[in-house]
Amino acid sequence: MSYEKPIEPQWVKKPREKQPLWKEWDYQANKRGIRHTVYSVNGDEYTGEWLNNLKHGKGTYTWKTNKAIFDGDWANGKRNGFGTYSLPKGVGYRKVYAGGWKNDKRHGYGTNFYTDDEYYEGEWYADNRSGWGRMYYADGT
Repeated sequence: MSYEKPIEPQWVKKPREKQPLWKEWDYQANKRGIRHTVYSVNGDEYTGEWLNNLKHGKGTYTWKTNKAIFDGDWANGKRNGFGTYSLPKGVGYRKVYAGGWKNDKRHGYGTNFYTDDEYYEGEWYADNRSGWGRMYYADGT
């Protein structure tokens, strides 16, 4: 004689395991996925993707002190990948750097604009010009 477990009807709900309220609040406070703007205590703001409470994916960060903006890729809470860093100029913004980033520093190929007419285009390593590159000056040299 074999015993078969009776089949429960699909409409029967099992009681949910209760967890302490603080665990639910902690889970809800954990940043993950796409979020609207999140404000820091110092007034900085970030709009973008999160993973394990860290900026991760595409996002835009605005510093309150100098109104600078970084728009680009993030990994583990740091600028990583391609992104642009801009500073306010008059009514709009002036692009300062566009290119690769690694661990919050300019890294890889990118262009740094010193003025509207003078800029460096080339390779970067740990926030320093390194390797192949070319400097363009306002007088055309």
